[in-house]
Amino acid sequence: MNKSIHFIGIGGIGMSGIAKILMKQGHSVSGSDIKSGSATQELSDLGAKIYIGHDEKNLRDKDIDLVVYSSAVDHKNSELVFSLQNNIPIAKRAQVLSELMKDKKGITVAGAHGKTTTTSMVSFLLNKSDFNPTIVAGGNVFNFNNNALLGEGSFFVAELDESDGSFLYFNPLYSIVTNIDFEHVDYYHNFENILDAFKKFFRQTKEDGMLFVCGDDKNIMSILDGKNNKYLTFGLSKDCDIYADQIALKDFSSSFRCVYKNKPLGRISLSIPGKHNISNSLAAIALGLRLGIDFEKIKECLFLYSGVQRRFELKGEINNIKVIEDYGHHPTEIRATLEAAKSLNPKRLVVAFQPHRYSRTKFLMEEFSKSFDLVDHLIITDIYAASEAPIPGITGESLCARLKQASKKEVCFVPKDKIIQNLASVTKPGDLVIFLGAGDIGRLSDELLQRLKENR
Repeated sequence: MNKSIHFIGIGGIGMSGIAKILMKQGHSVSGSDIKSGSATQELSDLGAKIYIGHDEKNLRDKDIDLVVYSSAVDHKNSELVFSLQNNIPIAKRAQVLSELMKDKKGITVAGAHGKTTTTSMVSFLLNKSDFNPTIVAGGNVFNFNNNALLGEGSFFVAELDESDGSFLYFNPLYSIVTNIDFEHVDYYHNFENILDAFKKFFRQTKEDGMLFVCGDDKNIMSILDGKNNKYLTFGLSKDCDIYADQIALKDFSSSFRCVYKNKPLGRISLSIPGKHNISNSLAAIALGLRLGIDFEKIKECLFLYSGVQRRFELKGEINNIKVIEDYGHHPTEIRATLEAAKSLNPKRLVVAFQPHRYSRTKFLMEEFSKSFDLVDHLIITDIYAASEAPIPGITGESLCARLKQASKKEVCFVPKDKIIQNLASVTKPGDLVIFLGAGDIGRLSDELLQRLKENR
C-alpha cells in the first residue's frame, strides 16, 4: 500500500536519495528544509511537496503515515515535536533505508572515510555488469548524475552512516569497511565505544555473505575476529588478500597492478587520483570477483568510473590556476586529499578550509594542526556549525592560531565573505586551489573561477 511520507531535512544528500527511491516506488513524499537547493528542486520537479523552513503547519491537517528524520535534526525541531505530540509514526533515516533493503541482497559500505567513493564504485560496477541494483549513495555520482537509483535486480547498494550508531540497523549480505578513525566523538565519547560499535557491525554481516575490510587499517585489524564472519582484506600492503603494487600516479588518474591471493590479475587504470582511491577500488574489485564478475569487465568499469561530486572535483581552470572542491573535513581525509593534490605537481598548493562542527574541531585540534604540512598558503574560515551549538573558545580563529604555531607556511584567518577577495589577490599561474570542507564553502569555487575570468 502506498503511503504518505514526510522528511524533515529532505535536502540532505542521504535523505534525498531515500525520498527518490520511495517516490519511484509510488509513495507520496513531502519534506522540509531550512533552505532550497539543487536536491529540493529536483525532488519538487519529481512531484514532491517541498516546504522551505521547518514548521508544524507543514504537517498540520495533513494525512501523514510516517515522518522521517536524520541525525542532523534537533530533538526540539517543531515538526518532530508535533509528530510526537500527535502520534504520527516517526523513523530515523537509517531505519527507513534498512526497511527498503530487507527484501534485497544488501551490500553496505561503512567507515570513517572513503564511503561515498567506494559505494559509487561498487554501484557503477554492478550497474554496468547488468545486476541492475538499487543504489543510495552519499553523493551525486557523475556516472549516474544522481545519488539514488531504483533497480529491478536483487541487490541493494547503500552507504551507511556510523555517526549516530545507526549503521547497526543493518544485516547486509556483503559489508565493506574502509577504515575506523577517531570521529563522531560527540556521539561515541571515546574511541573504545567506536571500536565496540564496529565489532557489533562486523557480526551483523549474514553468515552466507562476506566482510571486506581494509587490511592496512590497524584499528580494523585490531578488532577483526574470524569468528565474527568470513572476511577478505584489501589494501596497499602485500599482507592483504587483494592488494595493489607497481603504483603510478599521474595528473587526475592512477594505475596499479592488482594482485589477488598472490596471483597478479592485471593492471587497473583509474580516472581519479590518489592512493586512497586505489584502496577504495580494491574493495570494489574484491566484491566484483566474489560476485563472479570477469576481471576484464571490472577493469573496464573502473576506468570508466568518473567520481563523485565534491570529492576532489575539478571545477575549472583559468589562467593556469586549477580550482578543486573537496568534501574532506577530518584530518585523515585532509591528508589524503592534499597528498593527491601534491601528486599533480602544482607550483603552489593553496587551500581554503572550513572546519565542520565545533565538537570535531575541539576534539581533533591537535590532529588538524598536523594535517596541512603540504599546503603553501592556508586560509581558515569560520566553523560550519551543522546544527551544533557553539563551544566557548572553539572558533576558526583558535584553530588558525594553533596551525600558525605548528606551521612555517602562510596561515591566515579570513571570514567566509572575504575569501574570494583574498584568493584573487594571492593566486598565481601554476597554483592549485582547493576549497575544503563538508559545509558550504564549496559554493565559493564557482565565484573564484568567475573572478579569475574577469581578471584575465
